[in-house]
Amino acid sequence: MDELTETGTRVRREVLGADRADKPPTAFGKRFRDYVVRTAWGQVWSRGGLDRRTRSAVTLAVLTTLRCEDELEMHLVAALRNGLTKDEIGEVLLHAAVYAGAPAGNTAFAIAERVLAEASE
Repeated sequence: MDELTETGTRVRREVLGADRADKPPTAFGKRFRDYVVRTAWGQVWSRGGLDRRTRSAVTLAVLTTLRCEDELEMHLVAALRNGLTKDEIGEVLLHAAVYAGAPAGNTAFAIAERVLAEASE
């Protein structure tokens, strides 16, 4: 395993948790998983310049705007792990909704309510 893959795997596991990060990809999806691990996690999430709390906040805003519901769900849990509070997550989603539109915000808040309630259990 090369250095980018090792770094990306470690950071992905720290941010998403082992249960999500260690799920093996399908044979079809392996190339894409390798790409994401090396680039998103090995090159970007592992950089200096922004802490993980900030990266999580930015990620939530972008995923809300793009209406990436599955990824948003996963990154809401990661945001809690990275130190964002429920109130801060709500502020990020509200801020994103101003620019992304009410339907995107409505969907993001519905997903967050469910995910955050499950995280409280």
